[in-house]
Amino acid sequence: MEIHFASARFLTSVPDTHLAPADTGAEAAFAGRSNAGKSSALNRITGQRGLARTSKTPGRTQQINFFDLGAGRRLVDLPGYGYAKVPQLLKARWQRSLGEYLQIRESLRGLVLLMDCRHPLTEYDQQMLAWCQQAGLPVHVLLTKADKLKRGPAANALLALRKQLPALHPGASAQLFSALKNSGVDEVRAVLTQWLTNS
Repeated sequence: MEIHFASARFLTSVPDTHLAPADTGAEAAFAGRSNAGKSSALNRITGQRGLARTSKTPGRTQQINFFDLGAGRRLVDLPGYGYAKVPQLLKARWQRSLGEYLQIRESLRGLVLLMDCRHPLTEYDQQMLAWCQQAGLPVHVLLTKADKLKRGPAANALLALRKQLPALHPGASAQLFSALKNSGVDEVRAVLTQWLTNS
């Protein structure tokens, strides 16, 4: 069944998992270090420039944002983790909400994990992979901002990541992605479609 990503509509923002929409249907979540390009990727995948708010300030996404695709399917933008310029208390709350969401959300079918292709597999990325591995959750890694590297170095970054992934999360897949150049969009849409329609 085809999913019309362009039909995505903002549904709601919540600070904690227990305030989220009904845990039914199927959803795919996007996670990544602050400023890894989550909002830009969501906008590119849905073909909607302003669906998710982008900012040069890390940590702009401070709540769990749900986007409706119709037929009980959703995309979910999780708070960025890492060096966001926010109070430590708020950062700790995000981390708790993030872990809780990944572990208890029944409708979650997979996680798109975004990493800047120039700085992949940070400590937080590895923690996220470990959480997903424990939860038995499929992961697809987007090496974002691929336009910042020349083709050779970008391909090498992907190759190196694919060699490391099996030890961190067997079965996790990975690709290069550039919101700026609109590259890798069809590949990630295919993964999302598979997750959201095979439920």
